[in-house]
Amino acid sequence: MATTVKIRQRFPLTIKRLDINGAGIGYYQRKITFVTGALPGEIVVAEVTAIHDRYLEAKVHKIRSASSDRVKPTEPLYGQIGGVELNHLAYPAQLRFKRDVVAQALAKFKPAGWQHYDLKPTIGMTHPTHYRNKAQFPVRVIDGHVRAGLYAPGSHHLVPLTHFLTQAPLTMKVVTVLCQLLEELQIPIYEEKKNAGIVKTLVVRESFATGEVQVTFITNSAKLPQQTKLVAAIATRLPMVVSIAQNINPGNTSIIWGKESRLLAGQPYIHETLLDRTFQVSPQAFLQLNPAQTERLYTIAKDALELDRSDTLVDAYCGIGTVGISLADQHQTIYGMDTVPEAIADAKSNAAHNGFTKAHYFVGKAEALFPKWLAEGIHPDAVIVDPPRAGLERPFINALLNLNPKKFVYISCNPSTLARDLVPLAKHYKVDWVQSIDMFPQTARCEAVVKFTRR
Repeated sequence: MATTVKIRQRFPLTIKRLDINGAGIGYYQRKITFVTGALPGEIVVAEVTAIHDRYLEAKVHKIRSASSDRVKPTEPLYGQIGGVELNHLAYPAQLRFKRDVVAQALAKFKPAGWQHYDLKPTIGMTHPTHYRNKAQFPVRVIDGHVRAGLYAPGSHHLVPLTHFLTQAPLTMKVVTVLCQLLEELQIPIYEEKKNAGIVKTLVVRESFATGEVQVTFITNSAKLPQQTKLVAAIATRLPMVVSIAQNINPGNTSIIWGKESRLLAGQPYIHETLLDRTFQVSPQAFLQLNPAQTERLYTIAKDALELDRSDTLVDAYCGIGTVGISLADQHQTIYGMDTVPEAIADAKSNAAHNGFTKAHYFVGKAEALFPKWLAEGIHPDAVIVDPPRAGLERPFINALLNLNPKKFVYISCNPSTLARDLVPLAKHYKVDWVQSIDMFPQTARCEAVVKFTRR
């Protein structure tokens, strides 16, 4: 018999576990129900917010029996914006959850031997707040004032932010002052409904090593009124800003970055230090958002890879070269690829700056370049992959398995696509261990390093 449910209907529910997005899971008349804000072991009164063929969505109307892991959120805007969806869960329990997310993904895809994988306890932070080195905030006029912040979940309603639990304080200070300057200079702010106005998004990135700050204005047109005055005001009010750029992205689009960028003032990059190596970072280049945990992540990957002095390493999805340059030494040969030309330019400069004379970086897709290199006679001893959330493309996996390198490590930012990719990989490699690491405290996101041994 079909479940008959209405929107806003309420019913008691026992929460069994958390899903991969941090929502509580219960069953109402045998239908799976995802309850935002509920925790495992709790009995809640759930209020239905959406009805689907196979599942229900709900929110917590009332907690009848609370989990011992429930804590009072420390972010005042918890529940109104994303990015802190686990702030109501005690931090040790957050770490256990992230290991469980990996286990859930493995149980779903069932790669060979998955029941026996060594899932190590998640490595957390001593101080799991204010860790993000970058903010990418939409800008709008609210009640006559220029504001930047995050959208409320499932909407384009902007919630203004001047402080935020996961963002570094300096980043938020720069965002706040930039909004003040845009308002004082009366620079037109983008209006989404009318597709009018100019400044759409502020992107602010800071270096935890040097204190340098990089600012990018993403605009609806190439025109940026009051540009000269804006640049001068930033120099006066925000002397830590050493790089100011504009990215042009016209039209009403969900894509943040446009194809054209230009430097307005200062240097084209800032510098960050990881494991005693220095990296230059352009505005659009990918860099991990949590420098402290990034060093831990790279240390784990380095220990897993166990490079020898003469090894040739392929650093797939290399970004600005941080993985390969952090793991290898100057005597080793590195081949890296990325689809962002600016990132590859940074990678080449970073290799030269750190004394790597045998590092080779190319613009292109990993699934196209890697098989091409193998066909051309390049036979690496070691491969490390750090793909985007979509995971590895099948042509890359096929080329990897044909090469069958002795040393192989997978860094993943998505347990689901990791578990999917392990299905073909585990036929050729034994999974020695999976080490989850908390790169994004207070969120449901989890990263992991996988150590393989060739069968």
